[in-house]
Amino acid sequence: MTATEHSARAGQAAPDQAARTPVDVSALPDPRVEKPKTARLALTLGAFVALGPLTIDMYLPALPTIATDLETTSAAVQLTLTGTLIGLALGQLVLGPLSDRFGRRRPLLAGTAVHVVASLLVLLAPNIAVLGALRVLQGMGTAAGAVIAIAVVRDLFDGRAAATMLSRLFLVLGAAPVLAPTIGGEMLRFTSWRGVFVILALYGLALLAIGWFLIRETLPPERRSTEGVGGTLRGYRSLFGDRAYVGLVLVAGLTMAGLFAYVSGSSFVYQGQFGLDEQQFGLLFGAGAFWLIGATQLNPVLLRRFSPAQVLVAGTVGGAVAGAVLLALAGTGTGGLFAVAIPLWAVLFACGLALPNAPALALSRHGDAAGTAAALLGAVQFGVGAAVSPLVGLLGNDAVAMGAVIVASLVLAIVVLVTVVRPWQLEDPDPELAAVAAH
Repeated sequence: MTATEHSARAGQAAPDQAARTPVDVSALPDPRVEKPKTARLALTLGAFVALGPLTIDMYLPALPTIATDLETTSAAVQLTLTGTLIGLALGQLVLGPLSDRFGRRRPLLAGTAVHVVASLLVLLAPNIAVLGALRVLQGMGTAAGAVIAIAVVRDLFDGRAAATMLSRLFLVLGAAPVLAPTIGGEMLRFTSWRGVFVILALYGLALLAIGWFLIRETLPPERRSTEGVGGTLRGYRSLFGDRAYVGLVLVAGLTMAGLFAYVSGSSFVYQGQFGLDEQQFGLLFGAGAFWLIGATQLNPVLLRRFSPAQVLVAGTVGGAVAGAVLLALAGTGTGGLFAVAIPLWAVLFACGLALPNAPALALSRHGDAAGTAAALLGAVQFGVGAAVSPLVGLLGNDAVAMGAVIVASLVLAIVVLVTVVRPWQLEDPDPELAAVAAH
């Protein structure tokens, strides 16, 4: 599709959009790049995208066991999760621009190889400090699949075709956290916690083989960035000049923080406080993820009647209210296990409504720098999650501590929404851009 054709189609769909937003020719798919079959591409990229949530969640049932084996505290073990999130944040900031400069294929394979090496080295980790450092490396390696898969889609598709492809990837991203703790819990029947990392390494090796034979370069040399580090830094600096974008990124990060408070604390709450075994925890964790996925799939239906800003506000406020109910029930010891689980499911459902819409609104403001904007957004989301997740352990690793961190994170998100973002002043994004960003 030529730039002229693209402009004409945009003008037919929304005349005022064409006048307001110039077409970025460099962002359009290159017609010379042969598109692989859609189903095969979705499966291939989905396999790389799944590496991140599998790495984060598969070892969660083993956290109490790791604390015992390495003779450390539960809070220290939770810092290994923080290390993974830090690696994901840093990796996105680095690998996104690298893929713009050197192409998609080499950084994707290199990042996956780093993940494999780090996973194997975990077998030799003598203490919690070494394990934490290796988890940072794992996180940086998994960032390759997360950020480059989206870049590949943007190279090959635009508009609704891109939204459709990204929605398939988002289903993978939602399903992997459901399966990961269950897989990890079942594996612990037959192996130690280090065996979980052997499986992750084998999965990474399979991805290297898939990537080597099935993924072709999608960014031709003439379309690659030549600005270097200075250009990347200027791009990030310009984003910080947009008040609403910065606020939306913070809202996305604080919502993610509430989510990771649940991820980091749930194994200790369910197993330590309520006495579930590793397999029961995996099943209950998966049940919670079902509500998160359900909300993300309901989101497009809601957007037919409500604006992204309205759904974002409703999700954030709803999550804070559900978190307050959790905190009240846990603080008074009312209702037992399901008095904790049901409010948590409500929190996850609310986060599932908020999480797609904050990025959609933020990225739609910077279509001309979508790659840089997406990398910064992802870095802040995982960075804030990394900063907040250890607080559950420091506060006691019980349901009250988890509820307190969830409520604090989502209340702060509401404050940022009201004082910085001011959602009533936001324009609705172009539906096609919003659909792409939301996935």
